[in-house]
Amino acid sequence: MLKPFLLLCTAVVLVLVPAPRPTLAAVSSSAGSSPTGSAVQDVNTKTTPVAHERAKKLYAMDCALCHGDNGNGKTDIATSLSVTLLDWTDPKSLSDKSDPELFDVIRKGKGEKMPPEDPTRAKDDDVRALIVYIRAFSKGQSSPPAPTAVPPAAAAPGK
Repeated sequence: MLKPFLLLCTAVVLVLVPAPRPTLAAVSSSAGSSPTGSAVQDVNTKTTPVAHERAKKLYAMDCALCHGDNGNGKTDIATSLSVTLLDWTDPKSLSDKSDPELFDVIRKGKGEKMPPEDPTRAKDDDVRALIVYIRAFSKGQSSPPAPTAVPPAAAAPGK
């Protein structure tokens, strides 16, 4: 009973609630931090414990509903929206995505089904820490071994 209710509530929120527009203060405070400017840099570094906890809370509030608590993308919401999400527990899933690309998707959203992260709710540093947090889902997961060359088949006897 709870799952259908949560799905319905989420669908209503995603459809009916318009994305918040940044206030003048938010626009002026983020003026020098556009996704193509210096605000976006590779974040493949460790974050502070405080930034990690903030990213963890932000993920739980804004991302886990669709992407899953562990980042595998297998949730009832994703299924009900007919969306196939990347499995972030797979080390290959984000290997071809740069940090600026991830920053851009998080900040601007993707299509109609992934809302943007409001700059008044998450500052640029929070989004950078969120990227580190998301990339960490695949840490400790063993990558599949690289394919090895298959030895040529032995000639059939008598040929």
